[in-house]
Amino acid sequence: MAKINNKTKENPKLLQKQLNDSRLSLYLEYYLGYNKFIDPDGVLKIKHNRKKETLSLYLYPNPRMAEQRQLNKDNLALAMEVRAEKEQELRYADIGKPSPIKLKINFLDYYQKYVDAYHKKDVRVIVGSFNRFKSFVNQRYPNLSQVLKPEQIDRFMVQKFVDYLQQNSVGEGARTYFARFKKVIKSAVDRDIIRKNPCDGVRCIAQDNIISKDILSIDEYRKLANTPYQNQHIIRAFFVSLYAGYRFCDVKSLKYSDIDYENRIIRVQQEKVKGKSSNSVVITPLSDSLLGFIGYPTNPNDRDEFVFELPSHTGCLKALRKWTARAGIKKHITWHCARHSFGFALLSGENKVDIKTVGALMGHSRKSR
Repeated sequence: MAKINNKTKENPKLLQKQLNDSRLSLYLEYYLGYNKFIDPDGVLKIKHNRKKETLSLYLYPNPRMAEQRQLNKDNLALAMEVRAEKEQELRYADIGKPSPIKLKINFLDYYQKYVDAYHKKDVRVIVGSFNRFKSFVNQRYPNLSQVLKPEQIDRFMVQKFVDYLQQNSVGEGARTYFARFKKVIKSAVDRDIIRKNPCDGVRCIAQDNIISKDILSIDEYRKLANTPYQNQHIIRAFFVSLYAGYRFCDVKSLKYSDIDYENRIIRVQQEKVKGKSSNSVVITPLSDSLLGFIGYPTNPNDRDEFVFELPSHTGCLKALRKWTARAGIKKHITWHCARHSFGFALLSGENKVDIKTVGALMGHSRKSR
């Protein structure tokens, strides 16, 4: 059994916990002092405050192979190194000074590690924000393009980065990338790598008006409908987005269980605002046009079947550009343009719909309206 030699006075302590798969998970336990209080019976009690931090490092309890023994040795050495660094950080924090270890951190390396460890659905945007920040630093601060210290990132630099994003982005791109950049900065602040958040008070205002984006006209709808393409799932899915205003992630995850054929409605749980907005569920009337594109499940007993078999977002985007080019459409059309085309058609058609109703049909959160 792998064991850790832990000194009683170390803070934090390096400890281990056995997982269900028998591996040992290494973690740090910080001692944060204690509080005295009187319980309801009038007895003086002491509560010790501790905090745990998982290291995502593991040991084999009974290593039999050389590879397992070497992995144990490497992970244990790394965990002990991290523990020593954290202890030094605590000591310097007690006297109100930044740790010399943190003063050596290259923020560009920290950003890269944040990206590498990120596994949420918006990872593509996180990567994009990092690439744009590197391009910004290379252009505006070439002397910092290799090493950028956390303390060199001030509000002035952040504002210049926002200006750069607004000059080099389309539509809401600037605000989207800046939002991800702020997540990384907040992570650095939470870890005490950056002492004061340089993004506080800096705003990135993007053009929300859907008319500013490329949209498809009714005539271009017809051109696409009359232009054949090999992958019918992509064609049908794009037209559903055009006629219902769905995002790519929503149309990709659309299942036949979301279709109420009897009451002629589609009920979609929006991935982007799921758990964040009371408008996360959008109910759309199932028109004859939408029914034609959606069709019926191949197996009536399998309602969990996906309506469309779609490749990745990148693959769909490449196919969409080939299809629109073949149809003679010279606009810069992305999948999200279908959503904006839907909203514009409602706002500008003969039977104009008010903007609040359009927002409800498109599933906008109340915060964004």
